[in-house]
Amino acid sequence: MSVIHPSAIVHPGARLAPDVEVGPYSIIGEHVEIGSGTVIGPHVVINGHTRIGQHNQFYQFSSIGEANQDKKYKGEPTRTVIGDHNVFRECCTVHRGTTQDRHETTIGNHNLFMAYVHVAHDCLVGNHCILANNATLAGHVHIGDWAILGGFTAVHQFCHIGAHAFLGMKSGLQKDVPPFVMAEGFHAEPRGINSEGLKRRGFTAEQILLIKRAYKIIYRQGLTVEQALAPLQELVAEFDGIRVLTDFIANSSRGIIR
Repeated sequence: MSVIHPSAIVHPGARLAPDVEVGPYSIIGEHVEIGSGTVIGPHVVINGHTRIGQHNQFYQFSSIGEANQDKKYKGEPTRTVIGDHNVFRECCTVHRGTTQDRHETTIGNHNLFMAYVHVAHDCLVGNHCILANNATLAGHVHIGDWAILGGFTAVHQFCHIGAHAFLGMKSGLQKDVPPFVMAEGFHAEPRGINSEGLKRRGFTAEQILLIKRAYKIIYRQGLTVEQALAPLQELVAEFDGIRVLTDFIANSSRGIIR
């Protein structure tokens, strides 16, 4: 059965799996649903229409599903949805969505949010991502699978970060980062591809070489983004994994970092 500390406040309407643990002084709101194996530490607040999957862990002083900081928000019953096997370290904040976007802030599976990370309204975070201490996502940010954000990284609203991208510590992002790309700087600039990360995730040497060729087409040949798409499509024929890069660039609304 659930292990709920006597000092915790769990609304009778909340739905908790039988084995959920809730630590001292934590507060669980009426419209919260929490899946099996999840551990809620002390002094955690989970509010709003929030659905949390299985085997997540929330450390002390996390605030999940709270009203967002968008001035247009008027208390609508928007959502926060969190998948499975995520870790939220001390003082993380995740805000619910708005009616101006998807009505939902969405977090996938197997992500690590280190201390003081902020995920704003309507963000979409994929799977296996790492956000280091004090990384901050403004509203409507999308992050692809396996992306890593260094400590104190700040991401402007509506930016997209592609799968397997890597942002160095204290990066400031105002445009989109394509998949596979490493970026760094106060106004983040491309620094190469995340080759070490790709090796760890099972990409072959030949596939990584083709990704490097794609990077050079985008960033080293003096081409406009539109001009680069045609030679990139030729690489897709050799490695279909390049398609995620071409699709990302073609669909970028803010433009990619250059």
